[in-house]
Amino acid sequence: MNVEELKKLAIEKLNKLDDVNIIEQIKNLIDFESESDFYELNDEQIIRVKEAKNEYKNSFVLNENEANQDIEKWLNEK
Repeated sequence: MNVEELKKLAIEKLNKLDDVNIIEQIKNLIDFESESDFYELNDEQIIRVKEAKNEYKNSFVLNENEANQDIEKWLNEK
């Protein structure tokens, strides 16, 4: 299929969708791809980034080995 055929098919399928979550995800993907220089965070994302910076600043991070050990522990829990 060429680009025009793919676009037409995608638009036809999008027009048939009723699931708001899927439509929002598609829109976000298109927005992300078309805005290559700038991505605007929502309030929740801004808060999470600030929290992550504080965690890093306060050395509240795991190295790879610690993270892998935690994952193994969680996977083995019954």
